[in-house]
Amino acid sequence: MSAAAEAPAVDARRVVGELRELQLLTGNERGAQRLAWADTWGAARKWMVDRLRRLPVEVATDAAGNRWATLRGERDDAVLIGSHLDSVPDGGWLDGALGLLGGLEVLRALAKRGSPPVTVRLVDWADEEGARFGYGCLGSSAAARTLDLADIEHLSDPDGNRLPDVLAGHGVDVSRMLEAAAELDGAAAYVELHIEQGPVLERLGIPLGVVLGTAGVERHTVSFCGQAAHAGSTPMEARRDALAAAARLVLSVRDPAREAGAVATVGRCTVEPGIVTAVPGRCEVTLDQRHLDAGVLADLLESTRRASEAIASSEGVEVAWSRLWGIEPVHFDADLVDLAEAAVRDVAGTCHRLPSGPLHDAAEVARAGVPTVMLFVQSLRGLSHTREEDTHPEHLELAVRALAGTVQRVIERVSVG
Repeated sequence: MSAAAEAPAVDARRVVGELRELQLLTGNERGAQRLAWADTWGAARKWMVDRLRRLPVEVATDAAGNRWATLRGERDDAVLIGSHLDSVPDGGWLDGALGLLGGLEVLRALAKRGSPPVTVRLVDWADEEGARFGYGCLGSSAAARTLDLADIEHLSDPDGNRLPDVLAGHGVDVSRMLEAAAELDGAAAYVELHIEQGPVLERLGIPLGVVLGTAGVERHTVSFCGQAAHAGSTPMEARRDALAAAARLVLSVRDPAREAGAVATVGRCTVEPGIVTAVPGRCEVTLDQRHLDAGVLADLLESTRRASEAIASSEGVEVAWSRLWGIEPVHFDADLVDLAEAAVRDVAGTCHRLPSGPLHDAAEVARAGVPTVMLFVQSLRGLSHTREEDTHPEHLELAVRALAGTVQRVIERVSVG
């Protein structure tokens, strides 16, 4: 980069210290406890606002509960930096918080320079995890207008608290959540930093990567129906064992996923009658398949359907499929991916491009038509959503510097566009 294009001078070590401070404030011996809409999450947001108030930024909360900090520039075109503060119960210290505190540090560095050529905004998306009501990326999907209010109006948490009532306690009227879309007016680009939450970068020995997009998801229930029978008196050749059929399917999904560069997971298995002395007459499993290419994902799904039918015929049982949920792949902006890779190489000397299996707020912003890119930093042992989640401090510092360099490049691109 030219001298004029140098990345903002961030204090990356300060970010690591603040992440530890937030960990102490909102966690316990089991891990992070920033469940969205809970008191601890509110305390984390107040802690964040206290830091934002020290900067020449405007802080406001939109109709969906997303919190925005705006550093006004010479033009209204806005470069957005975002992530989330909420966590899963007993979660990790970095998930979500790294991107937000890294963005805070970039705002600090930009503010020291004076008014930027374009407006820069930091957003703390509300309820990314969906851990309480089962609906992830709630705030960002409202801003992107991909949220169907009918899907959430009747949701309750495990204690029976209705989502509309809980959100109302935080000043959010569910019927008006889509008004948050106004915050994306004038958004020229969106940048998000996140831990990888997987083992790819660590296995490659690379600290940082650039995300190509978020994988599409096909999620189904597959039910096998055979015949329950006495375990002692039913000959092996006469059995119609639903669990045996399901077990064969569980094993059969792995190799095709590996060959396609996809992932396939059977995460739940329910057996009836579920007693030691009976041949299982019914077995239901859940199947989750993901890939960045919609065509590959469709082919994988179809081949798995055919495999299930062949297995069912072989085992003398019937099989039925029911779709639980699905989402199309999202590809991030190719130009921004190039800019982000250049920033990563500047600080780390190397870079790897990879898709994201988990969903992120960035995908919702991209669905709204805003050019988007994400950076990943290595996760030790690939662990996340657990108190054991961790990243080397030196890699965290590199990540914050790479975020600053990416934002600088994006600001320049937007300002001359």
